[in-house]
Amino acid sequence: MEEENRRSVLVQMCNEDKVATGPPLDVPLSVTSKQLQLLCNSLFENEDETPYAFYINEKEILTDLQSIVENEKVSTEGIIQIVYLPQAVFKVRAVTRCTSSIEGHAEAVLSVRFSPNGGYLASGSGDTTVRFWDLSTETPHYTCKAHRHWVLCIEWSPDGQMLASGCKNGQIYLWDPKTGKQVGKALIGHKQWITYLCWQPLHLNGTCRKLASSSKDTTIRIWDTVTGQCSIILSSHLQSVTCIRWSGEDLIYSASQDRTIKVWRPSDGVLCRTLQGHGHWVNVLALSTDYVMRTGAFDPASATVVARENTNPATQLQKKALERYNSNKGNLGERMVSGSDDFTLFLWNPSQEKKSVARMTGHQALVNDVRFSPDARLIASASFDKSIKLWNSSSGKFLVSLRGHVNSVYQLAWSADSRLLVSGSGDSTLKVWDAHKQKLLLDLPGHADEVYAVDWSTDGQRVASGGKDKVLKIWRK
Repeated sequence: MEEENRRSVLVQMCNEDKVATGPPLDVPLSVTSKQLQLLCNSLFENEDETPYAFYINEKEILTDLQSIVENEKVSTEGIIQIVYLPQAVFKVRAVTRCTSSIEGHAEAVLSVRFSPNGGYLASGSGDTTVRFWDLSTETPHYTCKAHRHWVLCIEWSPDGQMLASGCKNGQIYLWDPKTGKQVGKALIGHKQWITYLCWQPLHLNGTCRKLASSSKDTTIRIWDTVTGQCSIILSSHLQSVTCIRWSGEDLIYSASQDRTIKVWRPSDGVLCRTLQGHGHWVNVLALSTDYVMRTGAFDPASATVVARENTNPATQLQKKALERYNSNKGNLGERMVSGSDDFTLFLWNPSQEKKSVARMTGHQALVNDVRFSPDARLIASASFDKSIKLWNSSSGKFLVSLRGHVNSVYQLAWSADSRLLVSGSGDSTLKVWDAHKQKLLLDLPGHADEVYAVDWSTDGQRVASGGKDKVLKIWRK
């Protein structure tokens, strides 16, 4: 055995695009991931210790090289390719306990969302109200009344200055989180209920004026939130529009029950292309840049935000957001994944081509939620088959099924460092998963009924959840 450990092999360090870095190295089979870490930092002459994860054939080296070589039957005759991936320099700790169960809503909580910098928390409910919650005391702050039907969706503007909410009556209201008061007039025009809200990304427009909404009435409307006017109506879908995404390349992607995904140019309303492939309703879309666009000028790594003061006008916020967007987009550009009632997902390069990159199969029931990790390397999908699946985001290759829930999984949220994932389910629990070790980390019971909504704050401090029991819960480490 000692003889075995002393054996050495030739390895080639490569980046995630499989481009070789430096010459092949002669290392012992017993080399550990920690030693590879030191090797990489000295190879790149990093002044700060950058954490890395190392992979052979997409399997992470968690202990030493030998265990992967044996388990994966990797030949030691030639050069072994080791792919290194830089990890977030900060680490989010898993939430372990419920610190507050806040009653207040009179009906089911249908959505919960932290603001871009994690400073505010809002929720929308079947009781027709939107609520803001005080995170320092974990108590109700403001109750916003104007809707006359269920509040189905809420969305923060990317500068965190405003919250939009859409209801079953087809009306949209805007709220100021500092006062809880309504901003401007209601945005009225949709004939049926609002299914999704989406703001123009901060790096495209620092003033955060434009908001897109989709509806069961088959249309998408683009609003100027300052004038309260609808500037463009996008209509080509034949059935309800289920989900929209405003991309960082200034395109709008819309998914529909008519089984198609459409690509629009919001500046003039032109339909660029239609993406086809799904055999049933398309429920959900996610972009590889969602997280960086959601956080805007806020950087979770340093927990700093360029505040909107007189010294930091919209142009400065926009500049900071653009820097973060460009560094996050990566070589592969902006990718999109779609989930459907046909049990499949599709990976797309939607700004470039109609043809999908990959068809991702394996779920045994409809796909209800799908999210790219903040570093855009993994895709997590949630399904009514009670499982969560992880996929490689560049190839769409299946990695692992995470099982533990005993009922439908409704919603997912990633931690800011891409290491942890939280899920909310019809079995009344939340579960925290370790995405790297691909296992269940914590079971969080406490809700008395189905958990419809879950979100992880962008500063990594808290998870919020809500559901059928009308209670909003806050979880901390």
